[in-house]
Amino acid sequence: MFLLSLGSFSLSLVMKEGAFEIETFFLFFFFLSPSQYKFRDLTIEELKNVNKTYPNFTFSMNTYTFKDGSQKELLNFSGTVPVKYGNSYNIPIRLWILDSHPFAPPICFLKPTANMGISVGKHVDAHGRIYLPYLQNWSHPKSTVIGLIKEMIAKFEEELPLYSLSSSDAARQSELLSYIAKITEGETGMKSKSKIGGDKNQGCFNKITVVGAGDLGIACVLAIAAKGAADKVVLLDLSEGSAKGGTMDLEIFTLPNVEISKDFSASADSKVVVLTVNSLGNAQTYLDVVQSNVDLFRGVIPAISHYSQNTVLLVASHPVEVMTYVSWKLSAFPKSRVIGVGANLDTERFQFILTNLLKEEVLAKDAWIIGEQGEDKVPSWTSGNSVANQTEAMAAPNSRDKVANRAMEVLKGKGQRSWSVGLSVADLTDSILKDKRKVHSVSTLAKGCCNINSEVFLSLPCILGSSGVIEMVKLEEDPLVREKLQSSAGSIHDLQQQLKLTESRRPAYSALWKLQCAEPTRTPGFQVPHQGLV
Repeated sequence: MFLLSLGSFSLSLVMKEGAFEIETFFLFFFFLSPSQYKFRDLTIEELKNVNKTYPNFTFSMNTYTFKDGSQKELLNFSGTVPVKYGNSYNIPIRLWILDSHPFAPPICFLKPTANMGISVGKHVDAHGRIYLPYLQNWSHPKSTVIGLIKEMIAKFEEELPLYSLSSSDAARQSELLSYIAKITEGETGMKSKSKIGGDKNQGCFNKITVVGAGDLGIACVLAIAAKGAADKVVLLDLSEGSAKGGTMDLEIFTLPNVEISKDFSASADSKVVVLTVNSLGNAQTYLDVVQSNVDLFRGVIPAISHYSQNTVLLVASHPVEVMTYVSWKLSAFPKSRVIGVGANLDTERFQFILTNLLKEEVLAKDAWIIGEQGEDKVPSWTSGNSVANQTEAMAAPNSRDKVANRAMEVLKGKGQRSWSVGLSVADLTDSILKDKRKVHSVSTLAKGCCNINSEVFLSLPCILGSSGVIEMVKLEEDPLVREKLQSSAGSIHDLQQQLKLTESRRPAYSALWKLQCAEPTRTPGFQVPHQGLV
């Protein structure tokens, strides 16, 4: 006999000559939901194969709750898979089948019993959700559920995802029982055993991912780790094959709470994701260089936004204004959660020069570098808080401009080396993680500022907090500054108009995107086009 559970309704199906008549289940299932699953025949055929290989799995229809609170009745199956880790273990799992299967991968969870706890690791998060390269690279017809389960077993044999609880841990047992009763994403508050720092409340866990293992990426990791604001820093090394640069040294001289990975799933639940990756293809023109980076980001951003849906994207890739715009478009995040490093470094240097070299501490407090990175950046001022400061500025505007010009001359001699940009990135992530509400000059959507009508990102003074940009700080009215910002916005917009953001050179990606899968998050399955990365 085979027990079919459909909500509160159960149905027993008869085994014939050792083979389960799974068609009966699907006929019954599709009779109740005739239009839900788009590719019925393909789904039936694949799950027949799953049943033959793993006859212990139990199929059912249940309500799945997505991260945005929406719900759907989805086919799912649960059972155990054999794992050898010294001894042999049966690891309980549950897989949810989306209605766009087999073109979208299943949603995978552990299903621990009352005496099991979840070990948070590279492939398992605090809620028991399973993240694997196979899911990330899912592509029909090459990818199958059986292939997925085989990789799952292989990864679990490297690192067991569950551990035994003591019988006296009544609170933990109660939470686990609740987990079993309602194994829907985002509804389990169970504490998990973390690989770093023991038991942690996942909601307070400050994790930063740096994408790109070139000089800038490694500089960012070192600076962020030194700052100490993050509980964990993940360096995503997207270099082709097994090539290693500075990551080898990081592996040799290990740092506390720093993880190196080539798997996007390692970035799951990051509070901030720093993008430092740039393509080193054989582009001939500047437009080709930027387009090559756009092509690269088409593979990176959807995967990142899938695994960290509430993250703040901090873009350090070049050109920063354009790549911040590209990240905003590809992620579909609100504009407040997509920012570029912009002129934060130049502003901090500018204020330091005014204060320490030119002894103009009063002016430095309201001094900012804004606009476009590079030669087109421009000094500007926010309104002083004190009447005396405002009077001084009005009485001697020429004097202030002379001081600013002197400071800019000094600033021109300062290059933007990887380590200095890394320190600036660490400064920004510190303000975000600690919700400091500190003002920084960062690349933000400038539409509506200074009569700019196009969707371009420029550096402007913004208050940063845990959700990214909280508020843009108002600048003093200055016709020359407004003119320069409008000029920069025009040139950036012209470049953006020549870029191809949506046309993919990877047919599988394009087809998957058009399916509009049931899960309201980005569906994994995006391979990074390795054109040479830094």
